[in-house]
Amino acid sequence: MSPRPRKWRFCRPLMGEVFFKPQAVPMSVLEIVELGQDELEAMRLCDCEELEQEEAAKRMNVSRGTVQRLLYSGRKKVLEAILNNKALRIVGGEHIIPPPWFRRRRCR
Repeated sequence: MSPRPRKWRFCRPLMGEVFFKPQAVPMSVLEIVELGQDELEAMRLCDCEELEQEEAAKRMNVSRGTVQRLLYSGRKKVLEAILNNKALRIVGGEHIIPPPWFRRRRCR
């Protein structure tokens, strides 16, 4: 029996870099820690925008418990990368979609 499919998660699309690494260390010698885009979005909403987990969950279209798990795993991965001199790669997933209010501006 396979697990149920993941629920669609609303995450702001990444507009910048997806790789972060210690300075002056070649990528070829670094271990890579993968941070999910949903983990990053949960941290952005709760830590940067200072939303309560319940409000962050509504914005992401997930349960409060899921936000709590995303925060725990995301913070752990970021600290692992910083404290152990590892590269950090932000990865998405097929279950990630932009929020309904997000509209990408087109160049004219």
